[in-house]
Amino acid sequence: MKTNIEIDALAKQLWALGDPLRLQILRILPTEPTCHNACNVSTIAERIGLSQPATSHHLRILRQAGIITNEKKCRDMIYWIDLEAAEQVSLQLKEVLS
Repeated sequence: MKTNIEIDALAKQLWALGDPLRLQILRILPTEPTCHNACNVSTIAERIGLSQPATSHHLRILRQAGIITNEKKCRDMIYWIDLEAAEQVSLQLKEVLS
């Protein structure tokens, strides 16, 4: 059985994933930090039709949940999915449901 800390972290991650706009953001984000497919706040906001502040808010929630990461690169702050963290969420959810 999972400890409360692990369950709490998983619950936070699932909450972060449970928003339709954040799921749209994840569909846009690359899985590695390269300049040729880089996604900054402006690019993401434009593609999902949100303001930059609203997009930043959703990115912050995903980042705090550990699902995405960011780095200043290519003159911008770029974002990408942390595949290892996403896989851990999936594995932990499967464990809870089994």
